[in-house]
Amino acid sequence: MSQRRVLVVDDEATICESVAARLRAEGFDVVTASDGPGAVAECEASEPDLLVLDVMLPGFDGLEVCRRVQAARPVPVLMLTARADETDMLIGLGVGADDYLSKPFSMRVLVARVHALVRRAERATEAASSGQAGMSVGDLEVDLVERRVRRGDDEIHLTRTEFDLLAHFASRPRAAISRESLLAEVWGWGDVAGSRTVDSHVKALRRKLGGDLIRTVHGVGYALDVQK
Repeated sequence: MSQRRVLVVDDEATICESVAARLRAEGFDVVTASDGPGAVAECEASEPDLLVLDVMLPGFDGLEVCRRVQAARPVPVLMLTARADETDMLIGLGVGADDYLSKPFSMRVLVARVHALVRRAERATEAASSGQAGMSVGDLEVDLVERRVRRGDDEIHLTRTEFDLLAHFASRPRAAISRESLLAEVWGWGDVAGSRTVDSHVKALRRKLGGDLIRTVHGVGYALDVQK
C-alpha cells in the first residue's frame, strides 16, 4: 500500500510543525498549510488522504475549508477546535468532519485518531468491493456500494461517519449497542474515551433521519428500532 498523505492545517506554527513531525515519524507523508485559502489550494495540489484541520484559521475558517474540500473530493477530516461546545461539534460534523479533538490535546490521542480514520477509510473501500450490496431494515435502505441511504421515498444525505454509524446499527437491528462498542467498531478507538463523540453523531443522525429511529438504551447506549 502506498504511503498515506496527511495535510495538517493550523496557523499556530508550533502546533503545525509538532503534529507534522509526529505524523512523519508514524510513517505518513505530510504537507502543511497555515490558512483557509492555502489549505484548499494544497488539497487540490497534493490530494491528501486525510486532513488534520484547525477550526480557527486566517482567510476563512476550517468549517469553510471542510465544506469546499468535501464538495470537490470527499476526504476524512479530523478537526481541531479550541472549544468543546457541542453546538460547534455538531456544526463541524454537519459540514463533513469525521472526528474532532479539543485543544489542548494529547499527541498520542491525535495519532490514534488519525490511524483510526485511515483504517475506517480502508474498511469502507473493502466493504464496497466485498459483494454485499446493502441492507434493508424496515423502511430504511443502506447501499454499501454507493454509500447512499433512503428512508421511504426520501434519500438522506449523510457524512462519512454518519453513514458508517448507521450501517453498523443496521447490521444489528434492535440490538442494544454500548457506546464503548461503537467507539471500537465504528471509530476504531481501542483505548481512547469519547462517549460525547458517539452522542453527537447520534444526535446528528436523529436530526436527519427522524427521532424515532435510534432509541436510547439507558445505561447501555443505543439501538436501531425497526420500522414496519
